Amino acid sequence: MKQPVLWLLYFATSLSIAQTNNQSQLTIDQIMQGDHFVGYLPTRIDWSDNNKDIYFSWNPDNDTIRSTYKVNIASKKIDKVSFKDLKSKMNPRDISNDGTWSVYEKGGDLYLKDNTKNTLKQLTNTSAYESNPQFSGDQNSIIYQQSNNLYQWHLNDGTTKQLTYFKSGKERPESQPSDQDQWLLDDQLKYFNILEKRKNENQAQSYRRDQTKFERPETIYLGDKNIFGIVVSPDLNYVVYRLYTSASEERTIVPDYVTESGYTKDLNARSKVGGPQNGYESWILNLNTDKHYQIKTDDIPGIKDKPSFLKDYAENTADYQDTYENPRDVMIGNPVFSEDGKAIVNVTSSDNKDRWIMRLNLNTGSLKNIDRQHDDAWIGGPGVGWFSESKMGWLTNESIWFMSEKTGYTHLYTANVNNGNTKTLTEGDFEIQDVTLSKDKKTFYITSNRESPHEKHFYHLPIKGGKMTQITSLKGGHEVSISPDEKQLAIRYSYTNKPWELYVMPNKAGANMEQLTTSTTAAFEGYQWMDPEIINFSAKDGASVPATLYKPSPENANGAAVIFVHGAGYLQNVHYWWHSYFREYMFHNFLVDNGYTVLAIDFRASAGYGREWRTGIYRHMGGKDLDDQIDGAKYLVDSQGIDKDKIGIYGGSYGGFITLMALFNYPDTFKSGAALRSVTDWAHYNHGYTSNILNTPLEDPIAYEQSSPLYFAEGLKGHLLMLHGMIDTNVHFQDVVRLSQRLIELKKENWELAVFPLEGHGFIESSSWSDEYRRIYKLFESTLKD
Repeated sequence: MKQPVLWLLYFATSLSIAQTNNQSQLTIDQIMQGDHFVGYLPTRIDWSDNNKDIYFSWNPDNDTIRSTYKVNIASKKIDKVSFKDLKSKMNPRDISNDGTWSVYEKGGDLYLKDNTKNTLKQLTNTSAYESNPQFSGDQNSIIYQQSNNLYQWHLNDGTTKQLTYFKSGKERPESQPSDQDQWLLDDQLKYFNILEKRKNENQAQSYRRDQTKFERPETIYLGDKNIFGIVVSPDLNYVVYRLYTSASEERTIVPDYVTESGYTKDLNARSKVGGPQNGYESWILNLNTDKHYQIKTDDIPGIKDKPSFLKDYAENTADYQDTYENPRDVMIGNPVFSEDGKAIVNVTSSDNKDRWIMRLNLNTGSLKNIDRQHDDAWIGGPGVGWFSESKMGWLTNESIWFMSEKTGYTHLYTANVNNGNTKTLTEGDFEIQDVTLSKDKKTFYITSNRESPHEKHFYHLPIKGGKMTQITSLKGGHEVSISPDEKQLAIRYSYTNKPWELYVMPNKAGANMEQLTTSTTAAFEGYQWMDPEIINFSAKDGASVPATLYKPSPENANGAAVIFVHGAGYLQNVHYWWHSYFREYMFHNFLVDNGYTVLAIDFRASAGYGREWRTGIYRHMGGKDLDDQIDGAKYLVDSQGIDKDKIGIYGGSYGGFITLMALFNYPDTFKSGAALRSVTDWAHYNHGYTSNILNTPLEDPIAYEQSSPLYFAEGLKGHLLMLHGMIDTNVHFQDVVRLSQRLIELKKENWELAVFPLEGHGFIESSSWSDEYRRIYKLFESTLKD
C-alpha cells in the first residue's frame, strides 16, 4: 500500500503553472500581489472639522506603506498630508451643545478648540494618558479619564478636580494589638508620663491635619478585580463603572519558528471554547454620598431561564425544570444618558440567548425592562449583537430608539422608557444595517439592503417613521461618512468588478455623486473583469440559496466546476460591490479563462439575509450550510451542464472547514478540495464565536460531534490539499496537525499538507498567496480535467 503523503514544510517557491488550451491573460503571481496589482484603494475616510476636506488612507505611488491624503471637495485637489499636519490633525471627541467648543484627544493629551476664533489650546502635557474627554451636562467643564479615574477641568478658571479614586488591592486594616501587647502598652503609658504626653501630641496633630486637609474623593478599593467602562452622568451625580475578574484559564501556545533572533518564540494565544470565562460586575458610585453599590440583575425577566437545548440531555423530561435555581450571568453595557440624566443599558446573558434594553435607576441600581429579545439559538444581527455592537440612543427625555432582530430581520424601533410601549419604524424582509441620529434629532440616517440583499444604500427616515428616502442610487455598495454639518456625504462606492473609490455628494436625494479618486493600476485596468451573474438555486429543504455564478464562454468551457466557500460563516460574499475576497474574485476570473465554471454560495450562516439564515447552523455546523454546497453542485450538473465527476471545492477558515466536511461526508460529490486555515475540531476553537453556535462541549457534546471534521475523516476518498499558516493565532496550526495524525492513522492517501512558517490566519506576503493558489490550481488541473 502507498504511504500517505505528508508534506510538512512547503516553503513559498517560484513554481510556475503552465496554462492549458485557451490561456488566461492573467497569471496567479499577478493577482496574488493584492493591492500592488489592483491598486491601493482609499480607506479610513474622515472629514475635516470645517467640512471642506476629506481625509483618507491611500498609496497611489506604490510607496512602502500607505499615507494619509486629503481632498478638497470644492477644487477636487488631492494632497498628501505632511507629518507636521498629521501631528496637528485631530478629530473632536465631543462638541459643546452650542457648537462653541470642541475637545480633542491626541497622544494621551487633551486639547480645547474655540470654534468661534478657530484657536486651539493644549490642556494637558503629561506622561500619563488622558482620554475620553466629554463636556459635562451644564457645558461648564470637561470630564476626562486618567489612570482609571475621572477628572473635571473647569472652562471658566482652568482648575482641575479629581472625581473618583479607584485603587487596586485591598484597604490595609489598622493593626490591632493582642491582649498581651495591649496590656504592655497600657502599662507603659501608665508609668511613663513622657510616652503618654507624646501620644496625646501625635493624636492632636493628626486631628488638626484631618480638619485642614482638602476634600478628596473617597477611595474605592477594587481588590483583585479590574476596572473598565467608566462613565459619568451628565449632572455629575453618578459614575457607572464595570469590573471584571480574569479567569484562571489555560491558554494555548503557538510556536513561531522563523524569527529574527533565530530562537523559537512562543506566541500566547487564546483559550478554547468551554473554558473558564471572565466574571463581570457593574457598579454605581454616588458622587454626592460616596456610596457605591452593584447594579441588581436578579430580577431581570427570564434571567433564570434555561436554554432549550438542555432538555435534550434530561434523563426524565417529565421532571425537567426549565429554570435555574440561580440567575444567569450577564454583561451590562455602558449606560446611554438622556439630557436630563436618565440612563438605559444593554444587557446580554452570558449564554447570549437573551438581550434586554433596560432603564437603569442610578439612585438604587435597579433595572426596569423596556424590551427583551430572546433567541433559542443566539442573539445577533446588525446593531444588535455578536458580530455587531448594540446600537441605541435617546430621542427625547422620555423615548429611545434601538435596533432589534425580533421579527427575523434587524429593524428600527422606538420605545417610551416610562411605560415600555414600543413602535416599529421599519419592517419587511430586509435589514437595517446601520443607524445614526441626526444632530437635530429629526432624521435617522440609515444604511440598509432594502432594495436587494446584494446592494447597500443610504437612506433618510423621519424619527416618527414613514417613508425611507433613498439617497444613493448607483447599483452596488455604498459606505457613507457624513460631514460634521451633515450637508455632505463622503462615500466609498464600488461595484462587482469596479473596486472602491472615494466620492462626494450632497446629503439629499437625487444629488450627483462625484468621483474624487482613481486608484486602480494600469495592469488591473488592462483586463476585462467579469460581472458575474447572481442566481438562486433551490435547496433540498425548499430554501432559495443565493450564489454568484462565473461562467466561461461555451467554446472555452471544460465541463468542470469549482465551488468557493467563504470564511467566517457570518459574512456576505454574494453581492454587487467589490469583494473583500478580491484575490479569490480575480482567481475565479482566472479559472473561467481556463474553462472552469465557478459557483460562490451565500450558504446558511451567511450575513445579510436575516435571522433564520444566520442561525440555520445552530447546533450543527456542517448541516444546512454543507447541504447548500451539495445542492449547489446538483444545480451545476442539472442547470449548467457540468460533469458530475468534475467538481472541486475550496475555501478558507470556515470555508476550509466546509471543504473538509464536504470531502469527508460527500466523497462522491467532490473529486477534490483545498482546505485553507481550516477548523478541524470546533472544541479547539475560541469561546466567543463557537459557544454561540454550538453551546459548549461539556453541555452539548452532540453538537460538537456532528459538527467537527475530525470525527468524519474516515470518509475521505477524493484528493485533499490542506494549507495552513504556522503562526495562526486564530485557527491554530494545531488543528491541521491533529487532523493530519488522524488521516495517518486511518491510512488515508491522496492528501497533502502545505505549511507557511511566516503566515498567520490572514496571509500577508504575496509569495505565500502565490504559492498557495498555484497549489490549489494545480490540484484542480490534475483532478478535474480529462
